[in-house]
Amino acid sequence: MKNRKKQLIFLVILVVLLIVVNYSLMDNLLTKTFMDHDMGLVERVIDGDTLVINGTSIRLLGINCPEKGEEYSDEAQAFLEMIVLNKTVELKYGKDKYDRYGRTLAYIFYNGKNVNLELVDEGLANFYFFDHNKYYDDFKGTWENCVRMNKNLCEKSVDVCADCIKLKEFNHKKQIVVFENKCHFYCDLESWDVKDEGRKHFEFPEFNLKANGEVSLIVKEGIDTNERLFWTGEDYVWTDTGDTLFLRDAVGRLVLWESY
Repeated sequence: MKNRKKQLIFLVILVVLLIVVNYSLMDNLLTKTFMDHDMGLVERVIDGDTLVINGTSIRLLGINCPEKGEEYSDEAQAFLEMIVLNKTVELKYGKDKYDRYGRTLAYIFYNGKNVNLELVDEGLANFYFFDHNKYYDDFKGTWENCVRMNKNLCEKSVDVCADCIKLKEFNHKKQIVVFENKCHFYCDLESWDVKDEGRKHFEFPEFNLKANGEVSLIVKEGIDTNERLFWTGEDYVWTDTGDTLFLRDAVGRLVLWESY
């Protein structure tokens, strides 16, 4: 009887010790299991990639929509309102739950569909990833399909120089991009726009790229020349973890894009 009592006490002590020692591990496991997704009511749509759910500002992961006043900004917001406004949605979080502005970062699902992905499919957002996570291939593939369908932001340029301008070099480590003109005539690139996946833009000044010539776009302070342009005001544009270059003509139509 005494031995059984001792065994019982020993077992209780052992269980308590296991709980104490493994509390942190158990807590992390439970957090990962139950806190990587949530449900909420969409109360307001601020723009194409930002909304308010249960009083919290949510920035949609994996995409970047045009800013207020830019082409397709209103369409992106209207599309999002049509699908999720006043609806209960599921939120799935990524590696980082908050951005530097304190907004919650999430993929939004409604009726089993990834709403973020639908915005890309409609050509109302480009894909935008800090790293190549599990959704990256889905978003990149959807963007490629959008380009084939020639919809909205994916609409291809009909400028006479659209087929002339090619990407000769894209070196993210040196922060340099080189475009070349493969045609036998000058190409006017004034107001053509170079953009990353996020908000960084470079607009070509008054500039003619000579026949069979090339121009380098460099992220650093410098003096513009005939063959070198400088993307000033930025410490860097092209990230080490992966990025995409989008080149658009003077009316915003897509000339080329390249990911790494």
